[in-house]
Amino acid sequence: MPHVTLHHSDLPQALEDEYGGWVGREIVKDFTAYADVCFKTFGDRVLYWTTMNEPNVFSLGGYDIGFLPPQRCSAPFGVNCSRGNSSVEPYIAVHHLLLSHASAARLYKKKYQDKQHGFVGINVFAYWFVPLTKTIEDELAAQRALDFDSGWILNPLVFGDYPDVMKKNAGSRLPAFTSLESESVKGSCDFLGINYYNTLYAKDYSSVLKKEKRDFIADSGIKIMSLQNDTTFEFPITPWGLQRLLEYVKQNYGNPPIYIQENGQRTRRNSSLEDWPRVKYLDGHIQNLLEAVRNGSNVRGYFIWSFLDSLELLDGYESGYGLYYIDLDDPDLRRQPKLSAHWYSQFLKRENVISLDGFIKSLSHDRVQ
Repeated sequence: MPHVTLHHSDLPQALEDEYGGWVGREIVKDFTAYADVCFKTFGDRVLYWTTMNEPNVFSLGGYDIGFLPPQRCSAPFGVNCSRGNSSVEPYIAVHHLLLSHASAARLYKKKYQDKQHGFVGINVFAYWFVPLTKTIEDELAAQRALDFDSGWILNPLVFGDYPDVMKKNAGSRLPAFTSLESESVKGSCDFLGINYYNTLYAKDYSSVLKKEKRDFIADSGIKIMSLQNDTTFEFPITPWGLQRLLEYVKQNYGNPPIYIQENGQRTRRNSSLEDWPRVKYLDGHIQNLLEAVRNGSNVRGYFIWSFLDSLELLDGYESGYGLYYIDLDDPDLRRQPKLSAHWYSQFLKRENVISLDGFIKSLSHDRVQ
């Protein structure tokens, strides 16, 4: 059964030109009309609708730092800024994204759900954060990182308002929900989509809150850093972070139905078909996902990013996440299965989780044959 995402970093240029896209309140009405067309046209074949992909990353990258479309930002926070306001627009954009999601979800429930029997959810990009040190300051910074990263989206959906620390640190720059808006957003998800790749350190940087002019990043009062100190291109393999994240969502947000909509390893695109980093990554994350489910996490499905090497939003063709390599110099764009494709195929064909050792043994046996 297909899962369809309605907004994935793209918006008609006409709406951007007319009222600023997601920073304009008019977007709520226009997005709802667009969703209505999609529900009506494709709802007989689509049961799972994700309204927004990664609204937290989309707003931070597009309206604060400015490295993602629509590249709105302001100095000294953004990169190559020609328009925008990094201090307020990320908050405004997410506010309108949440209101648009809630409006589309309400429309679906009222007009289509009884007939089509589908579900409407939203996606959030989520890291797991661990304190850099065992100090209380870094412990609080790790919690603050969760609130600013995923809580920015999850708190309104579950409780009808933003996290308290965000309201305190951002003040009047953070839009306030009216009582009707709060009730509309609260409980508007049939499921939650999570994109998880790795875990980061969080270090206290609350001294930045003394600055009068701040953006979203400064408001969080943290510094984040990778768990690895070398220059490895791949993500550090931290599957335990996914398990802890799912436990955190279960404990703090009412254990909603969850689909892991993206999870995968980044490798250099033309490195090798023997992508052991990806095999080890997927093996670890699926095993930890299984443990999370056994511990009561309400995970309903899992999607690998990605089936094929593709044009990546941040890396272009430099990186590849696919189980299959695509030769761009081949006029037929021939697909070649990587080692990870063989591993995942074996995993899907077995009732029990195939261990990495078992796969290596079967691989060795096949090569001998």
